Amino acid sequence: MEGDIVQMGAYVGAGLACTGMGGAAIGVGHVVGNYISGALRNPSAAAGQTATMFIGIAFAEALGIFSFLVALLLMFAV
Repeated sequence: MEGDIVQMGAYVGAGLACTGMGGAAIGVGHVVGNYISGALRNPSAAAGQTATMFIGIAFAEALGIFSFLVALLLMFAV
């Protein structure tokens, strides 16, 4: 009985950790959307900001990968 409750708690925690992946997707959307908005306002400066956009995407995706790792640890390491 007690083992079932622990397993259920691990699955609930894994589901909550997966919301971080959705947050990462929203973050990537904001980064790229702001880049496109700036590129449309000043096309000559867009080429210089491409590397900054990719760095922002990498940081946002890293948070999604960390939340996925936490979800996997909760599901299989408990």
